[in-house]
Amino acid sequence: MNTSRSPELDDVDWKILAELQADARLSFNELSRRIHLSAPAVAERVRRLEESGVIAGYAARVAPAKAGQPMMAFIQLRCKLSRCLLKTAAADDFPEITEVHKLSGEHCTMLKVRAASLVHLEGLIEQLGEHGEMRTHIVLSTPYEDRPLTPVTADRDVSGADGWTGTGR
Repeated sequence: MNTSRSPELDDVDWKILAELQADARLSFNELSRRIHLSAPAVAERVRRLEESGVIAGYAARVAPAKAGQPMMAFIQLRCKLSRCLLKTAAADDFPEITEVHKLSGEHCTMLKVRAASLVHLEGLIEQLGEHGEMRTHIVLSTPYEDRPLTPVTADRDVSGADGWTGTGR
């Protein structure tokens, strides 16, 4: 797979991506009907998007609560130098961790975790505490998530710093 360079995405590519993000199980025939392009042309574009790495894969969306893991939390971790989670543990050691993000700033890592209960989460937090200081945020509800990727304009205006002149008045 060649992921070294992303292709320029045109309006048709974005239409394909929108449809596949909504339902990745669409056949090429149905996808071609929805975006008004022949099935072979759609298949070629999808193949190109896959080969370039724009389409990274296809997966089933599982409802965590219905699968027995209704609790979600975000844990900011400031690792001890000799106990960095990413260097002293493996993914299999913590199946509750669903995402790991390396950060800049006060904390080095942000974890997204799932648990079956508050007691389960408490045990996980105790185990993670061996790796450093933590700040835990239990998610009460998630009114919005998994927004599909859409085209964006990278050149947004940046406002000036009016009133922040540094004169120390």
